[in-house]
Amino acid sequence: MNDLEADPENPKPRFSRSRKDPFGPPVSRLGPAPAVGAEVISFNRDELQKIFDLYGRKVGDGEWRDYAIDFTPQKAVFSIYRRACEFALYRIEKYPRLARQQGAYAVITATGLILNHGHDLSHVIAALDKGLKLVSG
Repeated sequence: MNDLEADPENPKPRFSRSRKDPFGPPVSRLGPAPAVGAEVISFNRDELQKIFDLYGRKVGDGEWRDYAIDFTPQKAVFSIYRRACEFALYRIEKYPRLARQQGAYAVITATGLILNHGHDLSHVIAALDKGLKLVSG
């Protein structure tokens, strides 16, 4: 009898597979989910305030349109998009493991170029907030 054939006594088709997912638990693109109770790196309220202030100005200017926030056990990432269907234009990363060497914060372009890194988030994201300069001739 085929798996989907109806049994004469029971008109509903029966499935030979169990209801359990044959592929196992879902896994994110970045690897397995952290164990319960494992700490993840995140932005605190002040850091998010600085990032969203910049983001709001750029959205108002029409330069940026979307964002994503990722928290992992290694780092926190705020990704900035021009359109939702594209790749991230910039990533603002908080990577505490590098805090002593080059600073915990970095601004990284879509190509992987590090625009700025340092210990103070305000100075690091200033690389993205370059305004127009008046040039006199």
